[in-house]
Amino acid sequence: MPELIIDDLVVEFRSGDYAVRPIDHLHAAVPEGSLVLLLGPSGCGKTTLLSALGGILTATSGTIRYGDVEITKLSGSQLTAYRRSTVGIVFQAFNLVPSLTALDNVMVPLRTASQKGPQRRARADELLAMVGLTDRAHHKPGDLSGGQQQRVAIARALALEPSLILADEPTAHLDFVQVEEVLKLIRSLASAGRTLVVSTHDERMVPLADQVIEMVPKFRDDHRDPVTVSLTVGESLFTQGEASDLVYLVESGEIAILRVRVTVGQGDQEVTLGVIERGDFFGEMALLEALPRSANAYAVGETRLVVIEPGALLLRIRRDPTFAIEMLHQLSGRLRQSNTSHLAALEHTKASGTGTPPVWEIGLDRQSSPFDAD
Repeated sequence: MPELIIDDLVVEFRSGDYAVRPIDHLHAAVPEGSLVLLLGPSGCGKTTLLSALGGILTATSGTIRYGDVEITKLSGSQLTAYRRSTVGIVFQAFNLVPSLTALDNVMVPLRTASQKGPQRRARADELLAMVGLTDRAHHKPGDLSGGQQQRVAIARALALEPSLILADEPTAHLDFVQVEEVLKLIRSLASAGRTLVVSTHDERMVPLADQVIEMVPKFRDDHRDPVTVSLTVGESLFTQGEASDLVYLVESGEIAILRVRVTVGQGDQEVTLGVIERGDFFGEMALLEALPRSANAYAVGETRLVVIEPGALLLRIRRDPTFAIEMLHQLSGRLRQSNTSHLAALEHTKASGTGTPPVWEIGLDRQSSPFDAD
């Protein structure tokens, strides 16, 4: 069985002049026959990574290697062969054909592989028996529970005996009883000599896994006291795409917030979004939303900052109502500004007929919007 190697993988999407990277220089090695979890909240890049592993999405840079096959270099008939025979995909929404029975749904990939009728039927019967659905073989998806539909989708993914199975949030639409059944099935598949890569935000799956890839790093949960740091002119505080859970208070000086913009033919450019002034907080949206930094931050001049870690921030909020009110005041100001920008972008789009405005320009990126000044 081959090993799965992900080396310095980058997936970047562009919207207008801006770029967002759900996968940013990811490294991972998955031993053969393992059950590996991609763990993290919605929007952290789990499905993007699965799509790249399945050959559905082309990576911007880096490599994915499965055994002797470099997936990131495949194209044409080689890519088709990889998708058909090497990888099986279990979709979050099941993607069963509503007009076909469970048996016929499992036979769909067998038909595309030109297997003969009796052979297709025997293989589909075998797979439905393996997932415990022999008695539901002639029922259509609308007559099956969520857990049963998920098991049909798993059976279909196994039809051509792929050695790599990708499952996107397999427990997302299931109740407690159904989850238990599907988890047992997933674990048994990995122990049968297949490599399974499963995206999930469900931490109940963690004990079953051989390996967990944290798509959003876990941050500190201690209660260390805030510290004061000093920055010189032009010194960087944090960079766009960096994972962090720190909140900052400007004690003196100013911090400039700049976002990297990609301009075709001109490379990366930094665009100034605003300046954080004395008495302003910033950085809390990365903590609250479990998101990476969405802009760069530099000291405009000699600057002193109070650096507050999550535990200390919570403790301060509990002890000092005035502190909490000030934070809420600044946050509400930012959200009002974000909503105003959103509406302005939509009006501009409607007037110009240019289509959907770039996501960075309609307030979806809340982390780096400048605070209202005191």
